[in-house]
Amino acid sequence: MSRGSGLFSKFATVGGATLASRILGFAREAMIAAALGIGPVADVFYTCFRFPNLFRRLFAEGAFNIAFVPLFAKELEAGGEAAANKFGQEVFAVLATWLMVFTLVALAVMPFLVSTVVAPGFTDSPEKFDLAVVMTRIMFPYLLCMSLVAMFSGILNSLRRYFLAAIVPVLLNVVLIAILAVLLLIDATDRSAGLALAWGVFASGIVQLAFLYWGVRREGLSFRLAAPRMSAPVKRLMILMGPGLLTGGVLQINLLIGTIIATAQDGANALLNFADRINQLPLGVIGIAVGVVLLPELSRALKSGDHQKVEMLQNRSLEFVVALTLPAAVGFILLPDDIVRLLYERGAFDAHATRQTALALAAFATGLPAYVMTKVFQPAFFSREDMRTPFLFSIVMVVANIAISLALFPILGHVAIALATAISAWINVALLAGTQWRRGDFRPENATLKRLLFVVIASGLMAAVIILLRPFLSTWLENGQMLLQAFALGLLIAIAALVYFSICFATGTLDPRHLRRMKR
Repeated sequence: MSRGSGLFSKFATVGGATLASRILGFAREAMIAAALGIGPVADVFYTCFRFPNLFRRLFAEGAFNIAFVPLFAKELEAGGEAAANKFGQEVFAVLATWLMVFTLVALAVMPFLVSTVVAPGFTDSPEKFDLAVVMTRIMFPYLLCMSLVAMFSGILNSLRRYFLAAIVPVLLNVVLIAILAVLLLIDATDRSAGLALAWGVFASGIVQLAFLYWGVRREGLSFRLAAPRMSAPVKRLMILMGPGLLTGGVLQINLLIGTIIATAQDGANALLNFADRINQLPLGVIGIAVGVVLLPELSRALKSGDHQKVEMLQNRSLEFVVALTLPAAVGFILLPDDIVRLLYERGAFDAHATRQTALALAAFATGLPAYVMTKVFQPAFFSREDMRTPFLFSIVMVVANIAISLALFPILGHVAIALATAISAWINVALLAGTQWRRGDFRPENATLKRLLFVVIASGLMAAVIILLRPFLSTWLENGQMLLQAFALGLLIAIAALVYFSICFATGTLDPRHLRRMKR
């Protein structure tokens, strides 16, 4: 109980901080929807913001973090804080130098990048293309800031200081909400609003970096700009990062592919973003919490030879993510219109935009458990410094995503991109889990399999309750005022959740003590 409880409390620390960011993210998206709707400026903003965001997640949160965290944790375990600090300083010098060069080159060739990678579909509209070049140039340095933020976050997570790194992303939403409040107050034009949001993204990167730098300095570590030196540990990091560039950011690569294809449909990227923002609530809160905590914990357990703890970590993590993501997926699939209507339908965001966003949300949600289960299975490979196997599976996943997107886009439009992302995520999970099973690295305990079965049964009964009760609340959900919509949807979700958790508690699938820890 003590080990499982400690793991759940760490998940709750990171998940709670991420939840705060996601709630503010909803407020931000609702304000953008009200100000810009799904018009051309919103389409350009989301398309351009996804480009530096892709590199941030692919490189900083993906390849770099996957390779850096286990190496830093091992330096900390083997040589203490002094050895870890030396390694961190060497990595910082190389990373900062490379990022500055990369950013300057990207800014210089931005028109080419926009026409070939960011938004080739905008080349038919000179106004959208020119705005995309300007916005991407403004926001691209955000990548530099956030890559260094990822490094400092990895250091704090390795030191088991999870909260600051998890709460810092809130600052992006705080900055953008403040800008949006002013824009709505002065009734700014769409173009002016889009440019102001782009500058807000850049400013938030600087603010987040400043907070994380203060956090690592508070732990006694010091970093400064210095001539880069390719020491043996840094070379090892570079070697491990190679395949991780694809492996760690597969979901982001899929999203970029979807972004490029979606530029062929007006408003598609804005629709996908609004849907993905809702889908990101459980994905972010649960997936990020598990991913952030599990990788350093597995690295430590393997380093100390505690294979029993390795098994425990994966079993408890698998139970945790499935128990919380499967019912969320059911809710998103059965109630997408009601959720989108309540969150977004006001101002420039009309009923048509609600329906189109809801279709994308339901498609994204079919892969929700798979997105998060990846966070359970991938760290087991990374902590063993096996980057090759997930890399090969990533190639399969990307190919599947491209093929499904291209095949279905002429039929389903933007919904095809969301559906392809979900299907390819399930393919990746099947390959990761099957390989660990075959190698004997992970076998679910009988107790874990039993709990997962009860989660499926409870989710099915919860779905039946939603289907039976929703018609009685349809008038309020579809035609009521915002408060009535919120009350009706909240009541329906509360009843469904009561049914689900009652079954889980009665069968021992969930432990009430874990949820009490999460609540605190």
